[in-house]
Amino acid sequence: MKRLLFFSLFILLSGRQMAQTKGIDTTYIKEFPQTLAVRSYISRKFTNLDFGNQAGLYEPNSGLNMGLGFTFQKFTLNVAVPVSFLNPNRKEEWPRFLDLQAHIYPNMWIVDIFAQFYNGYYIKNHEGSGEDYLRKDIKVVKLGANVNYLINGDRLSFEAAFHQTSIQKKSAFSPMVGFEAYRVRISADSLVVPHDSPIPGNYTRGDFYQIGPNVGLAGSLVFGKGFFLTGAAAYNLGIGFSKAEKDKETRQADLLSGYFLRGFGGYNGERFSISGSYLYKNLNLANQQDITQSTTTGNYRIHLIYKINPGPKFTKTYTKFNPKNIITRIFG
Repeated sequence: MKRLLFFSLFILLSGRQMAQTKGIDTTYIKEFPQTLAVRSYISRKFTNLDFGNQAGLYEPNSGLNMGLGFTFQKFTLNVAVPVSFLNPNRKEEWPRFLDLQAHIYPNMWIVDIFAQFYNGYYIKNHEGSGEDYLRKDIKVVKLGANVNYLINGDRLSFEAAFHQTSIQKKSAFSPMVGFEAYRVRISADSLVVPHDSPIPGNYTRGDFYQIGPNVGLAGSLVFGKGFFLTGAAAYNLGIGFSKAEKDKETRQADLLSGYFLRGFGGYNGERFSISGSYLYKNLNLANQQDITQSTTTGNYRIHLIYKINPGPKFTKTYTKFNPKNIITRIFG
């Protein structure tokens, strides 16, 4: 039977650094830019559609992935694929999808980028029938970016929390301010909200745009020797626009709020690390008459990381071909 294969390419470029400790307080953060961090991990990524009481929650046919990756000299590459023994209840012969997420955490900044292309959704236990409502025809494209500046980022390292290529030596907290922008397209062969009677605003294709600022608080608690809990919560208020098509095109604008939660925890040592992470973004979309909708995007992982100090020959060769360094040379 045909199986769905999903390849997720996760590339992180953290930007230029003039020196190893530039921009950080070394009493709080210890960096290891010349340490090669090799990781294995289990992850799940998704973007759900929530139509509230009108239809319920549409979920994609995503599942658990197993992946391998590495971080060296501020460049990270992770590749993950789904495996059948971790997903016994996953629906087969289902449309393919692609979920690309980049979570970039250079000093002082938090950057999250999304390029998601989902095909096929379903509602679990639709209306209490005990059966799933299948909609292979529903397609979702979500593109967006969320950027935050950590006011006390010289003392707080999200690179230590997520990639474990640095170590948070002391507890630290920081307010953060930022900006975000998203575009979401929802389309189907028939009306996206199933209903026995017509609902004003129901559509076969909807385009949604949102842009606006956000504020939040981040912090890391360090306890024992190498154990940590790191988190961030941000609230956004933005202007959202929608354009939907059924018999005729309709447009609407709304003032919308949402939130972004990030959580990390585990053990981070100089030789190995084991940790878990969870990212959750709530994005409310502009209404279409009586139709309200939102997306919820999640990414959770369990990492096991081993750290190696490569020899000078390997380091010299890698430095020459490091994609981050190549981009720096090209764009100066």
